[in-house]
Amino acid sequence: MAAELSVLVDDLVTESVALRGVLDQLGPAKWSLPTPATGWSVGDHVSHLAYFDEMTLQSLVDPDQFRRHAELLTAGGGDFPDRIAAEHRLRSGTDLLAWFLDARAVLVNAYRGVDPVRRLPWYGPDMTPASSITARLMETWVHGQDIVDALGVERAPSNRLRHIAHLGIRAVPYSFSVNHLPPPTQPIAVHLTAPDGDMWSWGPTDAVDRVTGDAMDFCLVVTQRRHRDDTGLVVTGPIAQQWIALAQAFAGPAGPGRPPQLPSAPTARMGTGARWRDTCYDNPNDQRSTRSDDDAGHP
Repeated sequence: MAAELSVLVDDLVTESVALRGVLDQLGPAKWSLPTPATGWSVGDHVSHLAYFDEMTLQSLVDPDQFRRHAELLTAGGGDFPDRIAAEHRLRSGTDLLAWFLDARAVLVNAYRGVDPVRRLPWYGPDMTPASSITARLMETWVHGQDIVDALGVERAPSNRLRHIAHLGIRAVPYSFSVNHLPPPTQPIAVHLTAPDGDMWSWGPTDAVDRVTGDAMDFCLVVTQRRHRDDTGLVVTGPIAQQWIALAQAFAGPAGPGRPPQLPSAPTARMGTGARWRDTCYDNPNDQRSTRSDDDAGHP
């Protein structure tokens, strides 16, 4: 268990370094660029990551204080991520980057010493350390995607996408329930080509309902960063078709997703629309059935 957490933390560190490589290249004007997340600038995404890194650390070191803080914050309404972003909007890019790097470094150090069987409080149900680490990794990747989309650049995919893909698959029942639909009783098989050429597979090989394609495309769709029509995913079967249209690997209200791009769009994979909110699913390396206490709760 401890070794498994160490691997997750190492992947979080690597994802953080990748995002820093993008942020280090930004001039002052780029921090205020609008991103595909409606109403949010590049700087807003960075302040969001830094703020919730600090709150995650608090959940580790002072759970009671975290619960008091979370109660006050959520009492003001479910739009608190927007309110937090607005509070830090006047900070410079240099300040925001330093805040994020410091908060992430302290959090990573705390993760390395956490008891793997602890339950950590969050804005919804408590969760495992593995779930918490994976949530921070996914947050980093997804907010990083909005940033690179705003800059009009692309980044190379990595095998860390497996964590995100697994979260999306674990969230199948939640994706239906949050849209007021009964969860499917038939299995869905997912077969993805990893960045290194390997095949990642979930579900029975003889399932009628299937999703196949590139792992990056799948992760973009289940985090609602791309419309499926702007990807090469092949979706077979009525249940799989229904799921992929509403899939979301994040907790919270049903996301509206992003519309397909016009054929004339200069970047076919660019998207606009919903902002991703923090996830709260269990260890992405655990392919067992979903756990009800970890399947929702992040803002």
